[in-house]
Amino acid sequence: MRDLKSRIAPVAAIAPAVYSADTTPGAVDLRGFGSAVILINVGVGGITFTAANKIEFVLTHSDDDATYTPVTDADVQGVTGITGGIVKALTAAQAAATIDEIGYVGGKRYLKLLADFSGTHSTGTAIAALVIKGHPEIFPA
Repeated sequence: MRDLKSRIAPVAAIAPAVYSADTTPGAVDLRGFGSAVILINVGVGGITFTAANKIEFVLTHSDDDATYTPVTDADVQGVTGITGGIVKALTAAQAAATIDEIGYVGGKRYLKLLADFSGTHSTGTAIAALVIKGHPEIFPA
């Protein structure tokens, strides 16, 4: 069996909880790692999502942890048609829990993931997101 544990470092991008309003994203520092993947875990929708009552997950990146710009298609794997950094949008009924995997291939040092709520969310939705940093320069991670 090969050792994966010492080759990755998971970091919470969005702490697991039931949310009904925007999250406050913290910066994830990729220094010392050569790769990253973002896992977005969403439970059953607290409401029936629509184009007006939705949650959009916005991924931004930065060289200096001060000026963040939205990612584009060239910065990620597993998602296409990105506008304004939106890597996932909940705009229809969410009847079952899901996990989305987004590879980050951009060259910036810092990442932030925002769960951006629009419309009315009288009942919250369970959300969590991890950034799994990989290919560390120094082992174990």
